[in-house]
Amino acid sequence: MDPEEQELFRDYRYRNYSSVIEKALRNFESSSEWADLISSLGKLNKALQSNLKYSLLPRRLIISKRLSQCLHPALPSGVHLKALETYEIIFKIIGTKWLAKDLFLYSSGLFPLLANAAMSVRPILLGLYEKYFLPLQKSLLPSLQAFVIGLLPGLEEGSEIYDRSSPQAVVCPPLSYTVLTN
Repeated sequence: MDPEEQELFRDYRYRNYSSVIEKALRNFESSSEWADLISSLGKLNKALQSNLKYSLLPRRLIISKRLSQCLHPALPSGVHLKALETYEIIFKIIGTKWLAKDLFLYSSGLFPLLANAAMSVRPILLGLYEKYFLPLQKSLLPSLQAFVIGLLPGLEEGSEIYDRSSPQAVVCPPLSYTVLTN
């Protein structure tokens, strides 16, 4: 447990927040079909937004695992879209500091998604990359290879997302030579 998280657990409001998140996560255990997953994601979204005061999420490992499971290629795009909505809520809450620290948690579900994503999901996924991952700049370096590999399916000729997923559009401007060498 992170020292900052240990400090937060002394606060009864954070413990309450943690309990609300745990309750929302239990809904995933009884999910038997994709509609249940959408409902569980909705409850998790509500729980996450119940206390925006804390930038450190409780139970973030379990949250990231559940979100990764909701991005499974066999699930319909509605589940993927709801999961991406949850990712966006999380990224707004945690900010760049915690996203950089917990990048491995959230990237495990997001980076492989583009290859199997429906047309309606792809622009939203790329929007998350542009809005939250690219501003990490140097902090993205440990995951850069996985990030670029995750973008490769968007480089298909004639793809509607080709311009947004090309190396020049994604990697080069934000991660310029001067940033990489500092």
